[in-house]
Amino acid sequence: MPSLDDLRVELAVLPPQGYLEMLGLMSGATLVLTDSGGMQEETTALGVPCLTLRDSTERPETITVGTNELLGTDPAALRPALDRLFAGAWKKGSIPEKWDGHTGERIAAELERLLCRN
Repeated sequence: MPSLDDLRVELAVLPPQGYLEMLGLMSGATLVLTDSGGMQEETTALGVPCLTLRDSTERPETITVGTNELLGTDPAALRPALDRLFAGAWKKGSIPEKWDGHTGERIAAELERLLCRN
């Protein structure tokens, strides 16, 4: 695996993307840098390393179980994280419990239980 110093980085400025287009971009990414909670979730589901440039997250399961790491807002935190990623030392992550596509069914069952009590 190349070191961070050996990498050539290319950036492309794109217009706003639709949800499916963004998923396609993320699924082919080596990593995602973001401050978006939604992207933290999607990268975890896709198994793509995510570096979150915030001091906190409302999606802690993406850190504890998934592929996300909270770096904070200090730019100095980026280099060590990228070094680990490109050295092959990034956590593999997994899909959090109950991210199985059956949430709607669980909600409907709970509503039925609560509303249909006799």
